[in-house]
Amino acid sequence: MSTVAERFNKFLSNIQLTSAQIQDAQTKYDGVCKKLHDHYYASSYDGPTKLLVGSYGKNTAIAPPTDIDVLFIMPYEEFDRYDSYSGNGQSQLLQDIKNILLEKYPDTYIRGDGQVVMVNFVSYNVEVIPGFLLKNENYYIPDTHSGGSWKETSPKSEIENLTNSNKRSNGNTIKLIKMIKAWKYCCDVPIKSLVIELRAVNFLEKWKYYDKSSTYYDWMIRDFLRELLDYVNGSCKIPGIDEKISYGDEWESKASSALNRAEKACEFELEEDYISATQEWKKIFGDRFEY
Repeated sequence: MSTVAERFNKFLSNIQLTSAQIQDAQTKYDGVCKKLHDHYYASSYDGPTKLLVGSYGKNTAIAPPTDIDVLFIMPYEEFDRYDSYSGNGQSQLLQDIKNILLEKYPDTYIRGDGQVVMVNFVSYNVEVIPGFLLKNENYYIPDTHSGGSWKETSPKSEIENLTNSNKRSNGNTIKLIKMIKAWKYCCDVPIKSLVIELRAVNFLEKWKYYDKSSTYYDWMIRDFLRELLDYVNGSCKIPGIDEKISYGDEWESKASSALNRAEKACEFELEEDYISATQEWKKIFGDRFEY
């Protein structure tokens, strides 16, 4: 017999990045950032000019490996140069970053796109975001759309928001995000990772069993999906900046299907029909959820 806790713990283990994948990611992003650091700074590269953001920076990445988002901290004096361009200085910044990286990776496909420079390695894509540190500890990052502009972002606030929730919830915030990401990838759900993250934090803020053990994870998934559907076309403030992210509605039908399956699975769990429950969880999460 396999309990709820045992199966969900095994599932979480199955979706973790391996040590080899983590090491490969570090090799890739350090190689990219060292090249940029050596171009822009006289000092030797030892890490502080880079900031991991996105899933790798927040410890919410799961296997298989996905894009690595890294913010490269530019010397602030470069900001004035690009800001004073008569044309799209933001686009020029991305082109300059691209050309510097092509010196090191001439056989790798590299392109500037919107706010990032994408370095397409075989195992990973490294998405480089050039950023300028502001006095409030936020960053200006380039946005090449509509003639070019600077966007303010606050990775520190996003990480603090997640870390505080995860500490309060006894680690459940990050585990919930990882499991919902597994659903996203398994069922090709068109929902943004930041939406998953912010909804997980908000959900666990008021969920009755927010800090309970993995025995409650079947209810956690069911109740998260149920609440998620209450926020179709909703929005939420992004931590640290005066901007909201829109949730959209493209994911609604898949969330509704997942909720139906989760409700069935929870009923089977109560009936101690663990094989039938597992079959329903597999429809949500795929074969990495095992009996």
